[in-house]
Amino acid sequence: MQPDLILKNANIANGATGVDIAVVDGKIAEISENLDVPALEVIDCGGMLVSPPFVDSHFHMDATLSLGLPRMNESGTLLEGIALWGELKPLLTPEAVIERALKYCDLAVSKGLLAIRTHVDVCDDRLLAVDALLDVKKQIAPYLDLQLVAFPQDGYFRSPTAKQNVIRALDKGVDVVGGIPHFERTMADGAASVTELCEMAADRGLRVDMHCDETDDPMSRHIEMLACETQRLGLQGRVAGSHLTSMHSMDNYYVSKLIALMAEAEVSAIANPLINITIQGRHDTYPKRRGMTRVPELRNAGLTVAFGHDCVMDPWYSMGSGDMLEVASMGLHVAQMTSRDDIRACFNAVTTEPAKIMGIEGYGIEVGSNADFVVLQARDTIEAIRIRANRLFVIRRGKIIAETPMAQTRLHLNDRPDHVREHEYAPTL
Repeated sequence: MQPDLILKNANIANGATGVDIAVVDGKIAEISENLDVPALEVIDCGGMLVSPPFVDSHFHMDATLSLGLPRMNESGTLLEGIALWGELKPLLTPEAVIERALKYCDLAVSKGLLAIRTHVDVCDDRLLAVDALLDVKKQIAPYLDLQLVAFPQDGYFRSPTAKQNVIRALDKGVDVVGGIPHFERTMADGAASVTELCEMAADRGLRVDMHCDETDDPMSRHIEMLACETQRLGLQGRVAGSHLTSMHSMDNYYVSKLIALMAEAEVSAIANPLINITIQGRHDTYPKRRGMTRVPELRNAGLTVAFGHDCVMDPWYSMGSGDMLEVASMGLHVAQMTSRDDIRACFNAVTTEPAKIMGIEGYGIEVGSNADFVVLQARDTIEAIRIRANRLFVIRRGKIIAETPMAQTRLHLNDRPDHVREHEYAPTL
């Protein structure tokens, strides 16, 4: 059968170079060298990297692009952000939430980000944001996979109607059970919330993703309870702990026990480097803690570890661009993951690893997978992170949905080249 599309002379993340990728009916039909068959469309990649799409497994789309509403977070702290979100929630309208979410999804597509897991605050009895994002999910389904988490932002027990609202949200079609045990009034309430929410997920056959121990307090240890409940209820491979920043400050002996427990339970971890490095350690003078969880140690124990963006221009974080390469870059710097293999792992932390956590089917660059690609203006994954590579083409099911011209700067210098393309300025290793 004639291919609909062939990507010629592509490098891929597994190290293969100069290969051709043929697409038939939205699927990868063949990967080989020098495919000499006619196709309806051909893209010459010119030795550039072809990656599967970027994936963000931790985001808050109900709040995104709301920066300055109803006021700015002057301190830039987590607690002021939470208070500010509480001020904004009563002012939300479905139209505004949908408009901002769709605008962010446009930005995401331009960055090659085609799958997002977003936590949705259910501590608003109107469930306005839930309904709005369920509508957005339907609208963007042809080009972006959106997974919703029922998130009791104000605490499952602490907020009087949170329990019933989680149930209502799941009944409406929300995909994942969320929680925030460290925000409960007591450690006991936090542990009890983990139990109830995991039981709810087990009964419904759903995944779990909890904001867990997002604090500098080394005694916040709800991830231990999450791992235990995962095993008790047979949820292995379906549970993620997000943030896990208390682990940064925990006793090393305890952590050695904790990580082994998490690995046994097959609990995944999602760090959020941009936010963790910004919000944590706020009570420190010097030395000042980085705050991000122990990514290298978790990986070395065999856990699936992803990086999330978390926030873009919202009450908690006034920065952000939707660029998962920015996230990967911050992650490798904060975790000091600067070996060649570690840098490659940071690229995986915004592609293949979050795809596993979300359970995305047909993901990857292999025969039979969905023909979803990003053609990056870089030769390999390390270079892609280093220069935050330009997205030349974003492709969904074999169709181009976004493209950007080759980035280059024209020079006006005597006896020097007439242009600079950043990807050409590194040695080949």
